[in-house]
Amino acid sequence: MSGEFPELGPSGHVDDFARRNLPPSAQWPQLLLDRPEFQYPDYLNAAVELTDRIVEQGMGDRIALIGNGRQRTYKELTDWSNRLAHALVENYGVKPGNRVLIRSGNNPALVAAWLAATKAGAVVVNTMPMLRAGELAKIVDKAEISLALTDSRIADELVACAKTSKFLKQVVNFDGTQNHDAELDRIALNKPVKFDAVKTGRDDVALLGFTSGTTGEPKATMHFHRDLLIIADGYAREVLKVTPDDVFVGSPPLAFTFGLGGLAIFPLRFGATATLLENAAPSEMIRIIETYKATICFTAPTAYRAMMAAMDKGADLSSLRLAVSAGETLPTPVFESWTKKTGKPILDGIGSTELLHIFITNRTGSAVGGTTGTPVSGYEAKIVDEDMNELPAGQVGKLAVRGPTGCRYLADSRQTKYVRDGWNITGDAFVRDENGRLSFVARADDMIISAGYNIAGPEVEAALLGHPDVAECAVIGAPDEERGQIVSAFIVLKQGARTDEVEVKLLQDHVKATIAPYKYPRAIAFVEALPKTQTGKIQRFKLREAS
Repeated sequence: MSGEFPELGPSGHVDDFARRNLPPSAQWPQLLLDRPEFQYPDYLNAAVELTDRIVEQGMGDRIALIGNGRQRTYKELTDWSNRLAHALVENYGVKPGNRVLIRSGNNPALVAAWLAATKAGAVVVNTMPMLRAGELAKIVDKAEISLALTDSRIADELVACAKTSKFLKQVVNFDGTQNHDAELDRIALNKPVKFDAVKTGRDDVALLGFTSGTTGEPKATMHFHRDLLIIADGYAREVLKVTPDDVFVGSPPLAFTFGLGGLAIFPLRFGATATLLENAAPSEMIRIIETYKATICFTAPTAYRAMMAAMDKGADLSSLRLAVSAGETLPTPVFESWTKKTGKPILDGIGSTELLHIFITNRTGSAVGGTTGTPVSGYEAKIVDEDMNELPAGQVGKLAVRGPTGCRYLADSRQTKYVRDGWNITGDAFVRDENGRLSFVARADDMIISAGYNIAGPEVEAALLGHPDVAECAVIGAPDEERGQIVSAFIVLKQGARTDEVEVKLLQDHVKATIAPYKYPRAIAFVEALPKTQTGKIQRFKLREAS
């Protein structure tokens, strides 16, 4: 029932590692599961729903995946993933509940491997292709992974990891280029195209999502088969209004839950098409949009700025009907420029690995620059103080969320920090207006306290981005003996802008004229580029370390 800690349904797992390592139910967030669209049968295999079921609905000839120069229909993807599932079970001994690590860039082979392992009843751990052996070892040890599947082009780090791991026993290559010239592909080639998928429970763990940007001990978030469908049957259906005619494009790695949702689960749930790019630079996304008439784009604000610049040079993005901004909060200048230049909506939203995907978002027709919007149907949000007291409109506080998905860390004492009184505490500072619209203020660690003033770094960044000389920027709090902290800005200038004290003064005066003068950056450094993750998030901690 709504607001309760539900009893777990039946399990199809033979290996009960995941269920044993769930947090105690009293530490779970309250799950709101009463909505009719979130009612699923006791037994559910998410991968079957995303492939075989689409074929059964008569959409087998529609294009499911485009990548590395090839298109795959839903029938081809279903057959491919079923053959791979046979291989995993029959040749590599995968048992329901075993953890299987997958390492690859964004390509159709990764999606097929993920679907196959899920059909075999495994708990999948998708990992970033840039991770090194030591980083992979932490994940392997945390999830007790014995089998890893990897794109043969990037196998070295996993092989190195396996040499010293007490858990990882098998590293199996697949061909990410789709020439099918690797061990797993060759074994799967002669397998049947029909596979009786494991009868997993809707409350069986299907996915372990390791949080990005982790320092030290990684955290693994545990997501059930029903969770993978909830994000599609909620956000994607309500907000994106996905149809089989949609073509998705984007930059987030599939190794992150944001990318897995936006570039695999959402399109596959509705019989739409996903275009997958190993190199998701803005120029490549523009090429894909023009070539395949993409309709929905997932990427970061920086990429949207680059795409608008390309439009000035003749790029045709007219096929897009919807842009979703992720990774960083969407600055008002980018929102306004995109809306004016394209006439199409751009939707800011916030999600987290802990809750799997977006839970607060703007909507088409009511999006307002500088705001994040309202909760996705099924979710509730409030702004609270340190003692979990709800704050009135206009007061900045911590964002607390609950809904049909929620944080469940794998055997981790940090569960009690993220979940309080049944609510997920995301670590974001937010404010609510009189109309219930929520606005991001800062990550908790991006709030700058200078001479007693609370200054939100993203607000200063938005002001700087409104200046015509600024291409990109990041703002941090830098230590200062007199004021405690000062606002320090790192700025990438547009070509031709000067880099002297006159420019510094121009930018400072611009900020003073745009927002409260005390928020202006007292220190400005001009840089060639900003440090970023693969998802486009600016790594402000690296700027702090360098300051």
